[in-house]
Amino acid sequence: MQDISSRQSEATISLHQRILDDIETRIISGEWQPGHRIPFEHELTEYYSCSRMTVNKALTQLAKAGLIERKRRSGSFVSFPQSQAAILEIHDIRDEVAALGVPYRFELLKRNERLSGPADARHIDMPRHTPLIELVCRHYAGKRVFALEERFISLDAVPSAASTNFAEQSPGPWLVSCVPWSNAQHSIRAVVSTEENAATLGVPAGSPCLVVERQTWNADQPVTHVRFTYPGDSHALVAKFTPSQS
Repeated sequence: MQDISSRQSEATISLHQRILDDIETRIISGEWQPGHRIPFEHELTEYYSCSRMTVNKALTQLAKAGLIERKRRSGSFVSFPQSQAAILEIHDIRDEVAALGVPYRFELLKRNERLSGPADARHIDMPRHTPLIELVCRHYAGKRVFALEERFISLDAVPSAASTNFAEQSPGPWLVSCVPWSNAQHSIRAVVSTEENAATLGVPAGSPCLVVERQTWNADQPVTHVRFTYPGDSHALVAKFTPSQS
């Protein structure tokens, strides 16, 4: 009897872990987006041919981990990510690569002067018809692509950018050394690379990538907006911050 009971316990544990793994994989892979409703307990019970207690235990564990939110009578839903505020310094990519002990270089892939349009307003905080420079650069760490940089510079805020040769100097360090700024806003998220970006980064299409976007202002005037896309398997973001004092 003891052996049979032990085998039954192991089977229950294995099934519990399978439910956890299945749901967690769907959430982390993005198959189930934030707000997606998890199948009801009775549906999972039927699908896995297990007791409702086993399903409930798995869902409770996922809720404690912050992956799902359980709502009475409504069911369980994939949690929305909770934002945390941290102060991120504006680093020079050249210094980041140098810290790895490999050679650094960059290349300018695109330079275009134009007026900002309606589509830009979704991404950058600049009034419509603002004269700007659009730049696309690729940064290398050794022979490998380190990051793709997509940047807009407001010519109202930085008129000298129009005569600057960004094929010889990366726009980021130039802006930091030449243009004052008073505040910045960062956003960080994980994305799946498009075919175009994958080709530029030298990774397979659909590969995970880390995107860091930053908008900087001088007083109330927008200066620049930049989007850095990093291959997800070769970049980690570290920020130091302290809790606010009450």
